[in-house]
Amino acid sequence: MTISIFEDNDKLRDLIEMLIGSSDEFEVKGSYTNTYDILNKVIKDQPDVIIMDIDMPEHDGIEGVQIVKKKFPDVKIIMHTVFDDDDRLFTCLSYGADGYILKKDASSSLFNAIKEVLSGGAPMSAGIATRVLQTFRKVEKPKNEYNITEREKQILELLTRGFSYRMIGIECSISIETVRRHLKNIYHKLHVQCGTEAVAKAIGERLLML
Repeated sequence: MTISIFEDNDKLRDLIEMLIGSSDEFEVKGSYTNTYDILNKVIKDQPDVIIMDIDMPEHDGIEGVQIVKKKFPDVKIIMHTVFDDDDRLFTCLSYGADGYILKKDASSSLFNAIKEVLSGGAPMSAGIATRVLQTFRKVEKPKNEYNITEREKQILELLTRGFSYRMIGIECSISIETVRRHLKNIYHKLHVQCGTEAVAKAIGERLLML
């Protein structure tokens, strides 16, 4: 399996190269100080896995992972950094990073991380994994900046679940005309023209607890 390294710290980059080079399973194809011209570097190296630092001069790892994943989604990228702040973490993950390892854990976990990411896993340092879980466990209250009433919220939720006007009327014990009137008010409050737009906005802006 082939590896490319993007790390601006010369000593650390040399150490990673030495660690990976000591294994019969992996081969370092390229080693770089930043992500400048990264697409051509990836085309040249054709790596199975990229070890990517975040904080590099001029062209950082966040930009790098976004560029690579857009063009080469199958290339695995492990972020390798001293930073564990939430903004950088979730930006990298949202751009498609496959793993996130802190540099302090590298000597004990880098080999396993590479193997795990190649087998379809998502390796993360323990502290990073905890932060991800904590974030996804947070329950946000639905927004109500559009002043939607409880009845309108109920009808919008049923519409989002695919209920027809007739089914909404039966569920809420109201006539179809009353359903239409409520939906007209909802569309007006959400500044949309139809039920499809209302559903998209409700989901996109987390207006409901679904």
